[in-house]
Amino acid sequence: MKNSVFKNAGWIIGCKIIQSILNLIIGLITARYLGPSNYGVISYAASVVAFAMPIMQLGLKHTLVKEFIKDPDREGAILGTSIILNIISAVFCMVGSVAFVMLVNAGETETILVCALYSLTLILNATEMTQYWFQSKLLSKYPSIAALVAYIVVAIYKIYLLVSQKSVVWFAFSNAIDYFLISAILMVIYHKVGGQRLSVDWRLGKQMLSASKYYIIPSLMVIIFQHTDRIMINLMIGEAETGYYSAAITCIGISSFVFTAIIDSARPIILEEKNKNKEVYQKRITQLYSIITCLSLAQCIVMTLFAQPIVYLLYGTEYLKTAGILAVSVWYITFGHYGSVRNIWILAEDKQKYLTGINIAGAGANVVLNFCLIPIWGTIGAAVASVITQFFTNVIIGFVFKPIRENNYLMLKGLNPKVLISMAKRVCHRR
Repeated sequence: MKNSVFKNAGWIIGCKIIQSILNLIIGLITARYLGPSNYGVISYAASVVAFAMPIMQLGLKHTLVKEFIKDPDREGAILGTSIILNIISAVFCMVGSVAFVMLVNAGETETILVCALYSLTLILNATEMTQYWFQSKLLSKYPSIAALVAYIVVAIYKIYLLVSQKSVVWFAFSNAIDYFLISAILMVIYHKVGGQRLSVDWRLGKQMLSASKYYIIPSLMVIIFQHTDRIMINLMIGEAETGYYSAAITCIGISSFVFTAIIDSARPIILEEKNKNKEVYQKRITQLYSIITCLSLAQCIVMTLFAQPIVYLLYGTEYLKTAGILAVSVWYITFGHYGSVRNIWILAEDKQKYLTGINIAGAGANVVLNFCLIPIWGTIGAAVASVITQFFTNVIIGFVFKPIRENNYLMLKGLNPKVLISMAKRVCHRR
């Protein structure tokens, strides 16, 4: 891949390493302070809001990079219109999220208040669309620095909460602060580096939605099989078990920034190559699959073998039930990241319409599996359901469904170790 991709990913990874260290320290102290039950309440609120996030984003996050590359002369109108559309949808989603919790958790005042405060992240996340402009320019160092600064402020805020022994309600507000600071910093940098003046063009917005609408339901379906388990665990077993399960997912997510950095940095390069050289374009996708496979398998093996000491070290004896969940659930990440790479191919090939059927099938499978396995194996059953769902959605369906079968062939090529070895030799030779 081009050096610009690795340089861009380097900025993301570098800042995220610092952020992850802070996140790990503050997050672990917070989890221990809150205990499994209160930690479960926060996780439940996060899952409810996550369901509204794809609707709020209107699928635009998946298509904005392509829009910026396709029509650079209208960047200001593209960005401004997308922000306004997301803010409008965010207001409706906030109301819907709070209404859902008031209905399902009637009488649970603290849970309702936590979810209401957590839902503020929706409207603040809507203003964060600027990051996709930076991605299209391979300038991810700016969003990375903004996120790092924001998280340092949030970390200080959480330390204050811990020292002053505030209730779980105060912790629910921390994510809103995070998104607000990132949005504000990115907007200032956008203007400083010469970004076009923002404007709103409703006709352009209609055109953008015609392309992005195919991602709304698929993204919602993805959220369903990412968060249904926590909601079902909360309702079927209890808040403490939700806390154990969420702790395992947090452990898995510690390295997620590496995969996000690589995939986000590769996206604009792959989309550009699609219009230049098909052979190189396919080669880039194969290389991306190879990198993702190698890194994710390494994480899976390490976390499976050392699940118990990892949980003991990070969370203490109170969370030891998390170890078994971690050892099983970590295996879903490989197939989950395959889905992210596949979505780049689908966007490049203009086959977004097929995402709806793919993800509805995946979401349906996840709900059924959780419904069947949680009563039998509890949280371990939810972990097994996640692994099976990701494998079914991002691997099996690709071979069964002819329109996207070509992507699976590229994925299989990426499993060949020679691809990664060849890339490593090329990088070493350049140095």
